[in-house]
Amino acid sequence: MVLAATSPLTRKLSAFAVLSEAELAVLAGLHGRRRCFAAGRDMAHQGQADQAAYILSSGWVCSYKLQPDGTRQIVDFQVPGDFLGLRSVLLRTSDHGFEPIVDIEAAEVLTGDLLEVFAQTPRLAMAILWAASRDEAMVVEHLVGIGRRDAGARMAHFLLELGARLALVGLGSREGYDCPLTQYHLADALGLSAVHVNRVLRQLRESGLVTFREGHVTLHDYRGLVAFAGFDPAYLDQTGPLLT
Repeated sequence: MVLAATSPLTRKLSAFAVLSEAELAVLAGLHGRRRCFAAGRDMAHQGQADQAAYILSSGWVCSYKLQPDGTRQIVDFQVPGDFLGLRSVLLRTSDHGFEPIVDIEAAEVLTGDLLEVFAQTPRLAMAILWAASRDEAMVVEHLVGIGRRDAGARMAHFLLELGARLALVGLGSREGYDCPLTQYHLADALGLSAVHVNRVLRQLRESGLVTFREGHVTLHDYRGLVAFAGFDPAYLDQTGPLLT
């Protein structure tokens, strides 16, 4: 019970619902099958059937789509507390791949596990649906970023979103956060070249807004960065639980 009460997933879902002892017990059950995955080795590949979902306990993962010519578009990054492959379980086939960026630990969740949770604890099922809806809202925001924001605002918005997501699970703040992403990860996620990423990060640093160096993001001027990016965190829905 202590594990479930303090897990990143519990911290995240608690932004939507105040979880009861019974619901925490069900969450503890979802963490029963723990697995470790090495960095760079796919957990699932695009087109894979009968794929389990995972709850990320520690580490970072990227979800991506491969194009016929071999190029890759990173769709999103997963941080502790996130589900991996939830949509793929419900749709039977994985429409994208998952690759750990660093060595990770995750809990394997089978389709039957989820169906049992939905049947036993409707409030917890609603919280999981909230998490999935929030992920969809982030994908929409990323699409707007790639289509309509210039490179500087796109990068700033992305770094602010990551900070907010990490703060929710106790891994970041408005001052900064650890981040293992490389400039190549950022390029694949933001639709930029690695050279352009380097240039944009330098401009943001020289403007006194943010520094991304040696695996750490330092937010020098949080309010200034928010204004520069036009960042409105309402789509992340982290202001407090709707269900009590």
